[in-house]
Order: sequence, then C-alpha cells, then structure tokens
Amino acid sequence: MDDIPLSLLFGALFVLIPCSAFFSGSETALMAINRYRLLHLAREGNRGAILAQRLLEHPDRLIGLILLGNNFVNILASVLSGFAFVRLFGEYGPLVATVTLTAVVLIFAEVAPKTLAAFKPERVALPASYVLYPMLRVLYPVVRVINWAAGLVLRMVGYKRSDTNDQSLSQAELRTLLEEGGGLIPDGHRRMLLNILALEEARVEDIMVPRSEISGIDLDDTAEELTGALAGYPYSRALVYRGNVSEVVGTLNLRELVNLREASVIDHALIESRLRKPYFIPDSTRLPQQLLQFQRQQRRMALVVDEYGDLVGLITVADILEEIVGDFTTTPGEDTRRIHHEPNGEVVVDGRIPVHSLNRRLEWNLPTDSARTFSGLIVSVLEDLPTEGAELTLGEYRMRIELVTDNVVRRVRVWVGSEEK
Repeated sequence: MDDIPLSLLFGALFVLIPCSAFFSGSETALMAINRYRLLHLAREGNRGAILAQRLLEHPDRLIGLILLGNNFVNILASVLSGFAFVRLFGEYGPLVATVTLTAVVLIFAEVAPKTLAAFKPERVALPASYVLYPMLRVLYPVVRVINWAAGLVLRMVGYKRSDTNDQSLSQAELRTLLEEGGGLIPDGHRRMLLNILALEEARVEDIMVPRSEISGIDLDDTAEELTGALAGYPYSRALVYRGNVSEVVGTLNLRELVNLREASVIDHALIESRLRKPYFIPDSTRLPQQLLQFQRQQRRMALVVDEYGDLVGLITVADILEEIVGDFTTTPGEDTRRIHHEPNGEVVVDGRIPVHSLNRRLEWNLPTDSARTFSGLIVSVLEDLPTEGAELTLGEYRMRIELVTDNVVRRVRVWVGSEEK
C-alpha cells in the first residue's frame, strides 16, 4: 500500500463516500415510501416504481443487499483512510483517520442522504431501484447466504418469520389516513369517505323516523279526506294504515296516482288496489347491510320493528344516503328543521333528533351507546324525567332544556366550549 499514491487513495475515498450515501439514502427511501402511491405509479407503468415494488416484495433480501453494499464501502473507506492518514501523520494517523472519517460519513453518507430520503422518498427510491434491482440479481447468492445466517440468529432468539402481509389498512387506520393525510382530496369527497366508514358503526334505530313522527294515509278517513291528504302529502311514498300507524296495510307510491286523478275517482278501493306489501326490518340492522337490502329488494322505504315485533319507526333510502353525503337540502352549518344556529354561537336543537345524526351534522362527539335520541341521552344523564329550565354538562357541551312535551325534550339550547354562561 505504500506504493499507492495518496492522490489515488483520496480519490477512492471520494468515490466510496457517495456510494455509502447512496446505500444509506436508498434504504431510508424504500422503507419510507408510500406503498399505495408506489402501487399507483406501478399500475401506470412507471418503470422505477415497478422495480421498487419488486424489491419491496422481499424486504429481507433488499435490506441484506443494501447493508452488504453499505458495509463493504464503509469498511473499505476506513481501511484506505487509515493507510492515507498514517502516511500523513505517522502514529497519530489512525486517530485522525477515525475522527475525520466518522465526521465525513456521519454528515455526508448518513444524516444528509437519509434526511433527504425521508422527506423525498419517491425522488430517491425510484432512481435507486434501477441500480439496486440489477445488483440484487447479480449478488443474489451472497445475499441469500447472508439472509440465511441472519435468519438462523433470529430463530435462536425465538423469532419466527410470518408470511402475513401487515401492510393492509384497517378501517380505523384508513379513517386516520383520510383525516390526517387526505389533503389532496377535496373536503366534500373526504367527508363522504369518512361518513361511509362511520356508517358501519350505525344501526337502523340510530337514524329512523320514530313512530310518533310517522305520517301516512288513514283508510278510515272519508274519500274527501283521503283526496285532501294525498294532495298535501309531502313525500312520494306514503304509509297506509287503518286507524293508527300500528295497523299498517301497505305502502303507496303516489306517482302511480298522478295519471289516474283525472281518469278515475280516488277512493279507498283505488288506493287499496295500488298498495304494496309493507317491508319490515329489525331495528338492530346495520346501515350498510340495510342499504344493500334496499337494493336487493328494490325498495325505498322500510318499517322498523323492535324485538317484540312492535312498530317503532320508519327508514328510507334517502335517510341512509344523507348519512353519507349530508343533507340534500342544506349544507353543514346551516339551519335545518331540527337544528338552529344562533348568531352568538349557541345551537338550539330538537331533542327528538338522533344523536348519531347530530354528531354527523355538527361534528360533535356526543356518546351514542346510552341512548338513540338527544332527548334520551339527556334523560340518561339526568337519571330523571327532564324539566324545563334544567341545565346539565356533558363534556364540553353545556345544555339548558327549554321545552318539554309529554316527557320528551323538544328544545335544548347548547353551548360548546368551557366558558360559563
């Protein structure tokens, strides 16, 4: 080694340090790259992404290759620097070489390239894959031996390799990804995706129209009363019953009567001839399942019954779709039939609104496990029948009951925040 010129030794060092930086940066970039972004690029035909994806299919081989290359160039650099600095500084050469090479490798071959790779993994990983993939093909036998030896050591300490893929996202992880990393997705679309994920947590009873609020057509009315009720009915489908809503006869599509109003007299017989058998569902059905059932049954409305078979409510396709896209007639923050926003920031809420819908519309976080409606939640917290003027606090929500009818809270004023009112 004494015959090798110093210029050649330092020239070799100037080549080895960038090689070390390449291996260090490649390792960080390939481990940090977004796997789903990589999959998207690979499907679009990006050659670098395809090679990177192939490398990541066997991470043990990739790590073995990178560490083989990185350790080889670092050890070779330390040997060459030792020879060079011994010739320059004599017996102090090894110490000077150690300090100098440590600083150079730490800054230029570790911290700087790994920082760049961590912040720009795609920019580093895709070009690096053009080099690493052919290297792996050439050095595969050596890498295989290294991996076998490493696997033997791992088995000695009790580690067993698993073939399961831990890259799959759970529902909770996907929700977090949309909440924290969905900046490139429009807010409206991201909100709908989050609502779809939240749909699995809700049941029919959470959003149904309660029995006390169901309106329909009573066949016990006179023909004139029937005509008036049909003319003023606000929906396209009506529940038809006798006497009260518990005695359901069927459901009626009012559009079928449009062409018959002038040609025929609308009476009880005509209505009964156009009825469709009612469709009953249990109140515990989850919303995604019920949406599929509506599609399979070609229905738009269902009657909800409890475990005893008693009618407890009504639900439509539109009710479930609103859980995904929001209210069709309003935008978030606007007044609705059951929610009124005061100029001072207070919110006046109808106690009959489902807690699940209230949380969705106002982005609140009220508990949904103890009661279905806002009124029921207040009763469960107070552990007593509500009275007008009563106040309560539930987390960050402070409430004052303003109207109670038939032991049901009809109007509540809510403040969100910690300041006293």
